[in-house]
Amino acid sequence: MNEEMLKIRKDIERLHPANVNEVIPLYSGIELCYLTLSSDPLSVQHEAMPHIIQINYCKAGQMVWEMKNGNRIYLNPGDFSLHTMKACTDSVIRFPNGIYQGITVCIDLQEAAGNPPEPLKNSSIFETILPEKFCQNDHPVFLAGNEQTETIFSAFYNQPEMLKLPYQRIKVLELLLYLSKITFIPQNKLTEYQSELIENIHKIHDQLLQQMEQRITIEELSKQYLINPTTLKNAFKSVYGTSLAAHIKEHRMGQAAKMLKETDMTIAEIAQAVGYDSQSKFTATFKSFYQVLPREYRKNN
Repeated sequence: MNEEMLKIRKDIERLHPANVNEVIPLYSGIELCYLTLSSDPLSVQHEAMPHIIQINYCKAGQMVWEMKNGNRIYLNPGDFSLHTMKACTDSVIRFPNGIYQGITVCIDLQEAAGNPPEPLKNSSIFETILPEKFCQNDHPVFLAGNEQTETIFSAFYNQPEMLKLPYQRIKVLELLLYLSKITFIPQNKLTEYQSELIENIHKIHDQLLQQMEQRITIEELSKQYLINPTTLKNAFKSVYGTSLAAHIKEHRMGQAAKMLKETDMTIAEIAQAVGYDSQSKFTATFKSFYQVLPREYRKNN
């Protein structure tokens, strides 16, 4: 482990010594930290390191990370963020729910590129893909969780002791490959909003997920929460990293996939349960999302 990675570990342990459950070296330049953080705000101060990337995944609770340049990251369960350690110098982390559990993957791009994991050799992940796709201008990136990312991150937990390290090493590779293949258009700046508006955006998000079988329009939400429709759409995208429609569609498809695997419900019943009156429209949407028809997905899984 190089001196900078050692310094990162010491900084983490200095900030919250009782809350770092484990720090595991996985590959050259790649480390995994398990975190359980309490309600007190944390002040994060370290030198700017643009060649070191952190990937933060929220398992439980909520994290609000306030960057020095005014950007904010909101992490809810299942969501994750990615930024360089230049972006987070002199920042503050808060935990509105009183506790936060998650994992952090630290990647030294220079060291990892010089000695990459065998499956990633000649992939250019560390040299160009990660820094150019996600780290332009050192702005933090927020990514909403989905069924595929939850499959990756959940495997970091609850594994037999003798299989923990193999799972950790395999899943971090899977995560890097996932990041490499997804389409991502970087935003110039995550807009900062008032806390009351942010709280209402989270309420809207929870309402939509709890009432997935209903089709609730932005105009209806705007009237219910007394928020201008344009402000609502912009604030939702700032907090969750994608449009309201795309985010809820992703959750609908994830729930549909789960129902196909775990229940005996008909495809028509599943379509209605996730907000589609038309089975054919649901089938077309599902196929565009998973590249297979619902019945084929059920058969394969």
